[in-house]
Amino acid sequence: MMHFCEIRSVHARRVWDSRGRPTVEAEVLLRGGAMGRAIVPAGASKGAREALELRDSGASFGGLDVQRAVGHVNEEIARAVQGMAGDDQAALDARLIALDGTPTKERLGANATLAVSMAAAHAAAAAHGLPLYRYLGGDGATLLPMPQIQILGGGAHAGRRVDIQDFMVVCPGACCFAQALEWTAEVYRHAGLRMQARGANFGVADEGGWWPAFATNEEALEALVDAIERAGFIPGEQVSIALDIAASDFGRGGRYRLGLERRELDSDGLIALLLRWCERFPIASIEDPLAEDDPVAFARFTRAVGEKVQVVGDDFLVSDAALLRQAAADGAANAVLLKPNQRGTLTEVRHCWDAARDAGYAGIVSARSGETEDTTIVDLAIGWHVGQLKVGAFARGERMAKWNEALRIEERLGAQARFAGAEVFGRTLTSPPAP
Repeated sequence: MMHFCEIRSVHARRVWDSRGRPTVEAEVLLRGGAMGRAIVPAGASKGAREALELRDSGASFGGLDVQRAVGHVNEEIARAVQGMAGDDQAALDARLIALDGTPTKERLGANATLAVSMAAAHAAAAAHGLPLYRYLGGDGATLLPMPQIQILGGGAHAGRRVDIQDFMVVCPGACCFAQALEWTAEVYRHAGLRMQARGANFGVADEGGWWPAFATNEEALEALVDAIERAGFIPGEQVSIALDIAASDFGRGGRYRLGLERRELDSDGLIALLLRWCERFPIASIEDPLAEDDPVAFARFTRAVGEKVQVVGDDFLVSDAALLRQAAADGAANAVLLKPNQRGTLTEVRHCWDAARDAGYAGIVSARSGETEDTTIVDLAIGWHVGQLKVGAFARGERMAKWNEALRIEERLGAQARFAGAEVFGRTLTSPPAP
């Protein structure tokens, strides 16, 4: 008798992301009839040590087509995983890693392997009659993450109209996930009204945040604080600021070029600027404050802010367990961004999160700038008990699909639901044992 979770078939197709660019969708069908589907996102601002998504090159879609990756799923990967247990994620992902055979998945493509990895997880959850977050986390999967929601977009996501990539808000004063969304919706609305009145609104950026025009980066922070106050909230108490500096995009070799302000800073100069911002503004979290090639300065900044600010590694850590352990040994960062397509399988990202917990780091499950309607990352944030979720703005369907899915899960959990409130920034959450 065949096991109901045995993989019967795998099929991939080319679909489209939020920028109208090709990406990979995979479906995994199990012998028992359960099916899982997943779509892989794509980033604009990427770490140099990320796993590589496979693109076709050539003239089609500016070289960004994914027909080779789709072909790898439908042929080599499908043959290799057929008959495997769909509910043995570690074994499946190990097969995908071995099949590719390269450190960065450059042969088959991380977009091909991740599509299958995520689709298999959905299929296994369906076969067991469970939502994915419960399948991943068991009965303890009841923690709703603190949302980090973009209000203003900049950097590579907004034509570099400002140097800083994400100006976000978090709601440490909220009592539940639903209230955090309510408060953010008001801040987002008032930020738009404020910029419209000043003639400084040029639409929305890749992730749905307002695409503004400012004379300086600091002016954007002032506008964000003003929007929080106009919405009726107390900055730093009810609503705080989270920044993604994305310093690797404008810094190299310890030199940082702020194009908006036409000046260049060294590592110490950028650290001093960020520390001044932390004194002046209610900042709870800063992501990639220094470039990925500047680890000593990254550690220096982490020590300088101490426990006052969450320091997040994204390009710096690229969801890699080995890089995280090295950073922890060096005292660089105290939180990690978890992006599945930075590694190419769910198991590798889970290993990074396990290493982060061992090191006392906080975590944030994150979307990418080129997103889709896929909501897998919501289940990862809740199922893995990560405590924070970064999706983009409070606008655009590919973003709202994820915020709304978390809202549904909170409602479904009812009295069991817990919200990762202000304490998440103090890294005081304790995670249940891995299932």
